[in-house]
Amino acid sequence: MQAKTGLLLDPYFSATKMHWLLANEPAVADAAASGRLALGTVESWLVFRLSGGAHLSDAANASRTLLLPLEERGWDEGLCALFGVPAEALPEVTDNTGELARTLPDLLGRALPVTGMAGDQQAATIGQSCLSPGDTKATYGTGAFILANTGDKVPHSRNRLLGTVLCQYAGKRSYALEGSVFVAGSLVKWLRDSFGIIGSAGETEALARSVPDSGGVVIVPALSGLGAPHWRPEARGAIHGITFATGKAHIARAALEAMACQTYDLAEAFAADGAPWSRLRIDGGMSANDWLAQDLADMLDLPVERPDFVETTALGAAMLAAVGAGLFPDLETAGAAMGGARRSFVPQMDEATRNERLARWQAALAAV
Repeated sequence: MQAKTGLLLDPYFSATKMHWLLANEPAVADAAASGRLALGTVESWLVFRLSGGAHLSDAANASRTLLLPLEERGWDEGLCALFGVPAEALPEVTDNTGELARTLPDLLGRALPVTGMAGDQQAATIGQSCLSPGDTKATYGTGAFILANTGDKVPHSRNRLLGTVLCQYAGKRSYALEGSVFVAGSLVKWLRDSFGIIGSAGETEALARSVPDSGGVVIVPALSGLGAPHWRPEARGAIHGITFATGKAHIARAALEAMACQTYDLAEAFAADGAPWSRLRIDGGMSANDWLAQDLADMLDLPVERPDFVETTALGAAMLAAVGAGLFPDLETAGAAMGGARRSFVPQMDEATRNERLARWQAALAAV
């Protein structure tokens, strides 16, 4: 399955959900039996509603279903049969940019073309102008998602990373290798809402700077299991190294340090798969934290770049729409015109400190 789709068997992807709905919801099964069922991802539903009936899925989103082989144009009959999903209920697989559909005239005053569609992380990758093989971005939101552009090379991971379609334009696909961390910003939210250690996420930067280190505290944020490259859904979160000297600043700093440690594990997996990083472009809500951005550069021993405009998912969607509408000839030109300035963070940590941090992280990880 992974060889075909680039994905692992996991409830995270669409086909397992489709199978469950067909097996457990009579209304869904009845619709399938009568030929009235339409299945898709969220952009399929949006376009269906906007257009009054067009049933489409862009190649990037379609590649996240466990039903689309990375090297094929359409749905795989064998995979559809394996999951019990009727192929006729699935949408047409389309490009990510171009005139894909038209809206109903009465919705927006006149019929408007839909000229761009993409999945969340693919759009963020495009918004970061990671358009050449080797370009890598990390989005730090509720979770953390890292994609490295592999160009027209179909990614086949040996280290439990995922392969995905990055973009399809004029029928030609580019691909990406992906690592997903389930818990990033949600860990900070958990510290705020469940423990009251902080009043707002913004406090974590000042707290992290207020102490010279985490005081030996290590947090393994497996609150919903561990994602890539570990893929341990049974793992549970843990806080190691607490003493009477531990204060909330140490906990807050350890929470941020966990982001860099998880990212380091992914960097090792990408390198082992032949996709080493030369720099990392970051975005998402957590990336606004300067301390975190510097810690990433220190632990990865790589330059880290952050755009002034960190909502790059929206920017990538706008770039696709602009190219599809003919405003720019290609994504490179759109990125140059629509992208803004970037701030760089360069490594400052010595190797001994980095190795000591990583050793404590690995010990805590082995204990969960």
